[in-house]
Amino acid sequence: MSNQEVVVDAAPQACCVPLTEAPLAVDQAGSMAKMFKALADPVRLRLLSLITSAAGEVCVCDLTAAFDLTQPTISHHLKVLREAGLVGSERRGTWVYYWAWLENLKQLSVLLDSPGLAPT
Repeated sequence: MSNQEVVVDAAPQACCVPLTEAPLAVDQAGSMAKMFKALADPVRLRLLSLITSAAGEVCVCDLTAAFDLTQPTISHHLKVLREAGLVGSERRGTWVYYWAWLENLKQLSVLLDSPGLAPT
């Protein structure tokens, strides 16, 4: 696996604007949809949670141990997260280490942030 970074290409004025304040451009919607689609699976959502809650990087060996799934299945889910731009990875010898792309997660968070959607 290679060390790849995918950052959502967004115009500066629109990257941090909630959906309730401004509509997304077509290319932004495509990039964001790919990230949301990757998160729509419970295993991938949990994997991302494990990665983001770790201090720094996390070894794939630690991620695999947290699931009752085969290593190839976990690798597939991690590949989907990586291709969506949510995590990065680097191979070191036998193991692969993962970390979250916080910039992209922040864009998803801000996109959904709206005072009108807060519980009353």
